[in-house]
Amino acid sequence: MRIGVDLGGTKIEAIGLDDDGKVLARQRVPTPRDDYDATLQGIASLVDAIETETGERGSVGIGMPGSLSPATGLVKNANSTWMIDRAFDRDLSTLLGRPVRFANDANCFALSEAVDGAAAGAHIVFGVIVGTGTGGGVVVDRRALSGHNAIGGEWGHNPLPWPRDGEWPGPSCYCGKTGCVETFLSGPGLARDYCEETGDEVDGPEIVTRAEGGEAKADAALGRYEDRMARALAVVLNILDPDVVVLGGGMSRISRLYETVPRLWQEWAFSDRVDTALRPPVHGDSSGVRGAAWLWGPDETGGAR
Repeated sequence: MRIGVDLGGTKIEAIGLDDDGKVLARQRVPTPRDDYDATLQGIASLVDAIETETGERGSVGIGMPGSLSPATGLVKNANSTWMIDRAFDRDLSTLLGRPVRFANDANCFALSEAVDGAAAGAHIVFGVIVGTGTGGGVVVDRRALSGHNAIGGEWGHNPLPWPRDGEWPGPSCYCGKTGCVETFLSGPGLARDYCEETGDEVDGPEIVTRAEGGEAKADAALGRYEDRMARALAVVLNILDPDVVVLGGGMSRISRLYETVPRLWQEWAFSDRVDTALRPPVHGDSSGVRGAAWLWGPDETGGAR
C-alpha cells in the first residue's frame, strides 16, 4: 500500500492506494496552523489511521508547500510559514519510523495526472496549478523532477513574457519582484485585473459567470487572461516541449481555456506547429494527495514491509 499525505494550509489529507490506484482509505484533519510539532503529530495520526483501517503498513509520500533545500536540508519557500527552516524530512521520518519521500504540492499534482490521470502514458508532462497562487510541476516518465536547487517547475515566479502595454513592470509579488506570472494568472490576479477596469471587486468564478452572461468587460478580462496564459505557457513549450499540459486549481474550471489557449500559444512557441495537448485534471482536488502516494514506485516499499 502507498500512503500519500497532502499538507495544505487548512487541512491535511491522507490516502491509501493499492498498486492499481484504487483508494483503500481516506482521512483528513484540520491543519494546526502555526504549530510545527502539532503538524507532525497530525500527519502521524493520519498515517496510523490509514494503516489501522486497512490493516496494512504503507510507504509514505508527502506533498508539501515549498520544498526541502538541498543546501540546508530545511524547508524553504513555504507559504505555511511555520514550516520554514525546519528539518521536516528528518523529523517526520523519525516519528514514523521509516523513510519518507517529499515533493512540492505542484509536483505531486503533476505526478498524479501523469500516472493515471489526464496525462496517463505521456512521456513529458507539465502540471499547472492556477488558484490562489500559480505553480508548476514537471514529470518525465512518471518521475517528478525537483531539480538541482529544488525549484523545478517554479513557473509562477518568472516574469510574464512578451509584455504588452501596461503589463510591465507589473504588480508586486510576495516573492519581492514584480510582474511574476503568478500576479496575472492566479485567481486574485484575474480579480485584480477586472477590478482595475470596472472598479468592481468580485472573484474569478463571478467574472466567468458575468462573461457567460454576456458582459463585455468580463469577457475582455477573460480574453486578457487567456492571452497571458498562452504567452506564459509558450515559454514552457520552448524549454520543456511537453506532450501534455494539465491545468489544476480553481481557474482550471474555466472550460473555454482548453480551446482558446492552445490556439493562442501557436503564435509564441518556437515551432511551425504545436501539438501539445492542454487538458483539465482527471483527479481534481485529489491529485495532490494521490501524487504524494505515487512518489514511491511500483517496486519500492519505503519500509512498508
